Amino acid sequence: MNEGDLQKTPITAELLAGNKLFQGLSHDTLELLAAELPSETALPGAMLMREDDVDSHMFLVLNGEMEVLHKGGGDRDVRVALLGPGDWVGEMAILDVQPRSASVRSLAPSLILRITAADVRRLLYERDVAQYALLVMNIARELSRRLRVADRVIANTSAQIAQTYVQESRRPPPR
Repeated sequence: MNEGDLQKTPITAELLAGNKLFQGLSHDTLELLAAELPSETALPGAMLMREDDVDSHMFLVLNGEMEVLHKGGGDRDVRVALLGPGDWVGEMAILDVQPRSASVRSLAPSLILRITAADVRRLLYERDVAQYALLVMNIARELSRRLRVADRVIANTSAQIAQTYVQESRRPPPR
């Protein structure tokens, strides 16, 4: 899909209803979000977020592909995730204004929805706290899922390191 096609994609309540971020929200709320939240096109190579920046917005990927990068050893970027349609990123900025934990770069022409903390407050919290609670619960579920994945990765990596250490420590010294 090219940039022109992306810009023609209508943002509708039905489009938003299919996303786990908005699971359980009412049709009226989804219509309001579709009308109020700005969509953007990110071209390949565009940096949407930079690690350590302080921002108060997140993005919902409607179409396209992005990568999440984290500074690795030696200050080089390491890819920690790939994002596609239905994924979202930057949600911690909606809940807690702290420096970004990673950078995000567009890999393909991507249609994204920008959601600010002010949008969440104005369109959900101040309008219908139950709808706000549903959104926060959906974010919490995704953060919980990501934490479980990270726990498994850490445990597997730690086990591999420990096993290598034991094997190496039992190896006879070189002569």
